[in-house]
Amino acid sequence: MLTLRHFKVFIAVCETMNMTAAAERLFISQSAISQAVSELERRYGVRLFERLSRKLYLTQAGEKLYGYASHMTGMHADIEKKMKALNDDGAIRLGASVTVAANVLPAVVLSFKKSNPKIDITVFEDNTEQIERMLLSDKTDIGLVEGEISSPDIISTPFADDELTLICGAKHRFVSLSSVKPQELEKEDFIIREPGSGTRKTFEDAMATNKLSWNAKWICSNTDTIKEAVMTGLGVSVISKIAVKREVKAKTLYAKTVKGMCFRRTFKIAYHKNKYLTASMKKFIGLCLQSAKSAG
Repeated sequence: MLTLRHFKVFIAVCETMNMTAAAERLFISQSAISQAVSELERRYGVRLFERLSRKLYLTQAGEKLYGYASHMTGMHADIEKKMKALNDDGAIRLGASVTVAANVLPAVVLSFKKSNPKIDITVFEDNTEQIERMLLSDKTDIGLVEGEISSPDIISTPFADDELTLICGAKHRFVSLSSVKPQELEKEDFIIREPGSGTRKTFEDAMATNKLSWNAKWICSNTDTIKEAVMTGLGVSVISKIAVKREVKAKTLYAKTVKGMCFRRTFKIAYHKNKYLTASMKKFIGLCLQSAKSAG
């Protein structure tokens, strides 16, 4: 009979990809680790790991079970926590992609904390792709992302509109133009976000739709770095309008329109379809939706 212990052992092996390391983490023998994995494989009739050249590799079936096991053990931990401390006010783990974390989330969290001061909020910042992975493995409760969610196991709801803009430095040739012809973008060096970023995906899709090529000169995950590099004249970028409001107002950066092109997207609230949403989580989601409605 399978028990919760089997799944905890399986998760430890997935996260270490090493039987010995998993045994050390759980303070049990390596043979007990091997036995637990073998029992899981026999029970489901699938191979969870490939064993090649003394290394472990997670199979497709193993990846699927890892998601289920993470939620199962996470739910068990939630039960233990809630049953032992019913008077606790709870906690919320938020995963936010870079643009949302820098320009939207601080005000929302501050507003939430004013009316819910005892609820502990922890924020993890990464790109949309990584936040999606965290939701699938129950490493975070709610995601606020700027990119598209691909997994059918994640529920995502738009809560705010956003638009990207082309930016250049004060000495760039685009400054004197009222608008930029799309073909001119092919001549420029771009300082752009990393693959997996919602900003990057919106930009790539718009360029592909218009059959335009582009040159990635500098790829980074930090919005401030992108802005600084553009200011110094190392290239141009396409970035969220709300992320460059101050710089455009101060004329250290210039926002330009591109004829016939638009870089629009929506910010989304996301969570796993099997996630148990506490009252606190529902309150936070409601506040995000209400804040966006009020702003609109």
